[in-house]
This record gives sequence, C-alpha cells and structure tokens, in this order.
Amino acid sequence: MTTFDAPDAAAMRSLGRDIVGPMLTAGDLVILSGDLGAGKTTFTQGLGEALRVRGPVASPTFIIARTHPSEVNGPALVHVDAYRLSSLAELDDLDLDAALEDSVTVVEWGEGAAEQLSQDRLHVVIRRERGGELDMEAPDAGTRAVTVTGHGDRWRGAFLGDA
Repeated sequence: MTTFDAPDAAAMRSLGRDIVGPMLTAGDLVILSGDLGAGKTTFTQGLGEALRVRGPVASPTFIIARTHPSEVNGPALVHVDAYRLSSLAELDDLDLDAALEDSVTVVEWGEGAAEQLSQDRLHVVIRRERGGELDMEAPDAGTRAVTVTGHGDRWRGAFLGDA
C-alpha cells in the first residue's frame, strides 16, 4: 500500500498518467473508491492518457460502462461506474469478465462488488479533505490522499505492503 497526495486535479490526473497508468497491461482491474467529487474520473482520465486511448474519458454515470479503444495497439480502457447499480447481479450482467483479459478495466464505486472479477487487482481509495468553506470558483480544489493497494500475485511488490 502506498499513499500519494494530490493537491489539485492536475496532480490527480498526473498520478494516473505518470505513476499508475504506465504499470497497467491488458487484464488489469482497477477499483476506485471515494466520495462524490473525490477525483475518480480525473484519475481515470490520467490512466487513459497513459494507455493512449481514444477519448475523451468522462464519467460513465448514466451509460454505466464505456470502452475507449487504444490508439496505439495497446489495451482498451473499459471505464465502469457502478454507482447506479443496485446489486452484484447487475454488475455481473455487464459481462465485464469477457473484456477483462484484453482490456484495462476501471470500476468506479466498485468496492464490495468488482473484487469478484479478479484476484489480481489494484484498489485505489481517494479521500478528500472535509470541512471549511467550499471555494465556488475552484470546487475541485483541496488535497486528496490517494491510497493504492495491490492485491494478488500480479501486484506483489509493486507497492509497499501490498496484500
């Protein structure tokens, strides 16, 4: 487990693009957890940049799942938002395991459900500062603590203290 500070959206995107994204290969599963507005989609945008997929990478909240094909013969990015799903069966209905082997699959709000897709996965938890007054000119401002934990043989040793 490793924790990073992301003081703004650019740092969150950079964390995805420059640190986590280059480690990803076809078959990888990334589960993102964090409150609304924490930066899950911004982080995924960085992953999309690292993977060089067709964009723009946007929140798939109302679409549930969106596939971004590679522009460089790499893996596609399958971006899923499980927020509106009410059961494990609905996640299973998306048939994500069919695309998992050939793609990088990112599941926002997937904690407690998407783990069934792969024993080898990254879990990214984004915690945003709370309290104080919201700056309406910069609602995305505020440092986030981003904890990345690898699970399974694929990620053993990639991050300190991985399970």
